[in-house]
Amino acid sequence: MGDGDVLDSGYSWRRLALSLALSIVGNVGMWAVILVLPSVQAEFGLDRADSTLPYTLTMAGFALGNGLIGRAVDRYGITQALIGAGILQGAGFLVAAVFPGFLAVTVLHLFIGFGAAACFAPLIADVSLWFLRRRGIAVALIASGNYLSGALWPLLLSGVIAGGGWRAAYSVLGVAVLAVVIPGAFLLRRRLPDLAVAQSDRMSLARARSSGFSPLALTVMLGLAGIGCCVAMSMPQVHIVAFCVDLGYGPAVGGQMLSLMLLGGVASRILSGLLADRIGGVRTLLIGSTLQTMALVLYLPSGGLTSLYLVSAVFGLSQGGIVPSYAVIVREYLPAREAGARVGLVIMTTIVGMALGGWMAGWIYDVSGSYFLAFVNGIAWNLLNIGIMLLILARTRRAGALAA
Repeated sequence: MGDGDVLDSGYSWRRLALSLALSIVGNVGMWAVILVLPSVQAEFGLDRADSTLPYTLTMAGFALGNGLIGRAVDRYGITQALIGAGILQGAGFLVAAVFPGFLAVTVLHLFIGFGAAACFAPLIADVSLWFLRRRGIAVALIASGNYLSGALWPLLLSGVIAGGGWRAAYSVLGVAVLAVVIPGAFLLRRRLPDLAVAQSDRMSLARARSSGFSPLALTVMLGLAGIGCCVAMSMPQVHIVAFCVDLGYGPAVGGQMLSLMLLGGVASRILSGLLADRIGGVRTLLIGSTLQTMALVLYLPSGGLTSLYLVSAVFGLSQGGIVPSYAVIVREYLPAREAGARVGLVIMTTIVGMALGGWMAGWIYDVSGSYFLAFVNGIAWNLLNIGIMLLILARTRRAGALAA
């Protein structure tokens, strides 16, 4: 097999499978704090907004990690990044499990989030390098590791939390991350040959010239869109457990709904990946954003147990493909040699949106006494995202028409 034949090869798919396994374990740092939010709030006697501070710090670390680690991956490869991040995340869980003070526990979530970031955008960027014709579905599959992590770990840890509390669960997670991520990282040491990089770059350059956007303009617009869609996305994902507790259904039911919406998100990501290979990332993202808005509207009249399960499933099926579409767009229009940095930067803005949205929803709840206005706030932010996508699509079509 020549250097130019490695794209979409059997090795590419095997590398994707291993990366997916590492993603399922390594992304737990993003979801664990959501699962234990009611327990942390009860232990430290906090209001709802203050209890989301560990989540906000987690997402801040996750955002910084996605933005900074990608640059290191472009230069040194994914293995070193995963090893360092695995140590940071695993140690963060273990130390947080024994610290008594809320401030110290909160700060440690910054390091947990930073370590978890290596298993999201940097892994997505690395996988995207090994595919050309099937890049959309490959990116969707590796991005699904994040949702699979959020769907599976609540089920695996429910008994641990019930028996030993959130600190016991964090001890288990610390050991799991250290035992899986670090050994697995050594199996990803192979680098993409230069000829394959050049082949991918030629395709990206051709698309960039036809778009009518400069790389900076496209990156800024994608970043703003990422904040808008993820402020909206964070409302159900961050607060569904607390929402169910308020309604009297208990945290276990909330955890089940979180798992349900994330499993729906996995299906959505796979379908969106297949769609992106046919119609491109921009149109795929616009479809996902529109459907997410519709799902958020459905939450407004829902309060019964059955309706909440149904709406959570609809929400998961609606929004799962949005974030991977940003990575597809970046890889369609920007150079492969900058994949780690560019994908990481855009994904970082989506995480900023998640962190901002999680806090905003908690603050709105404290002020208004319910989550109704928090859902309305999410809908408004998502409309901003839709507007930006429509602008990009219209400008791209106009540039293509002028070129013709």
